[in-house]
Amino acid sequence: MMMTLPLLPDGHKIWVAGHTGLVGSALMRVLGESRANCITAPHNLLDLTRQNDTEEWVAEHKPTHVIVAAARVGGIGANNDFPADFISQNLSITQNVINAAAKLGVKKLVYLGSSCIYPRIAPQPISEESLLSGPLEPTNEAYAIAKIAGVKLCQFYRRQYGHDFISVMPCNLYGPNDRWGDEGGHVIPMLIKKFHDAKITGSTKVELWGDGTPLREFLYADDAAAGILCAMQNYSGELPINLGAGEEITICNLSARIKKIVGYEGDVNWNTEKPNGTPRKILDSTRIRKFGWCPSTSLEEGLFEAYQDYKKYRGVF
Repeated sequence: MMMTLPLLPDGHKIWVAGHTGLVGSALMRVLGESRANCITAPHNLLDLTRQNDTEEWVAEHKPTHVIVAAARVGGIGANNDFPADFISQNLSITQNVINAAAKLGVKKLVYLGSSCIYPRIAPQPISEESLLSGPLEPTNEAYAIAKIAGVKLCQFYRRQYGHDFISVMPCNLYGPNDRWGDEGGHVIPMLIKKFHDAKITGSTKVELWGDGTPLREFLYADDAAAGILCAMQNYSGELPINLGAGEEITICNLSARIKKIVGYEGDVNWNTEKPNGTPRKILDSTRIRKFGWCPSTSLEEGLFEAYQDYKKYRGVF
């Protein structure tokens, strides 16, 4: 679903922080269709972990709207192995961008969080009120704490200064321009890579982590981008607003679908000595749906498109 942006007045400038990433590039596609006035800052010209540089860039370019899609992200293995990097880098990015936007007095800021901010065990589907109601999943605790800090920073700037800063919490995202070359990537790009490599090399077995039973919810990146823009236009409040596909699937069934799309005919071995992560995680997206947003890409369609993009990345046509 491509969106127009009728609520933005003339003279608006939308800064998509993290425009080259999975979500950022999807936002740029949707905003491009809407002919929105966007500005970007390539990483080689602006390091968002550097406070002075970030504040100077914002002061010079004067965005009226900011979408914070920049983050260090990764899958269960990367989160588990590099917790100090995940918390420190994400805290720096979060604080620098939000503080700079507050100093400038931007009209609207949308902070992109993650469903991992919610407790490991929470009533399903997970509502926004579940935040901080129980212990986090240990394997991604560092990333989750950094994201929770961003949610709270938006809340407190709103409460103390009246800034219209909101937080959007998407479920697991995937699609074109995913982290195909990252060994610590999220589950879908890692599954695509493993099955593709095994197909090319003729390997008869693929090893996957855990036992395949965890339930997850996956949202195509362009649908997520439309939802983020819907929230920017329509929502204003302290509570984060969830963004989910509304359907869940076991990792085992997900791997079977990807295996079929890739065309791999070997076996799958589940390494149960590796962690599963949170047993179940589906978001209650009732509030965002009241504004008229709903995803338009089925999981089957999205996985096919994601694999086509991976093949382009690998130079296979």
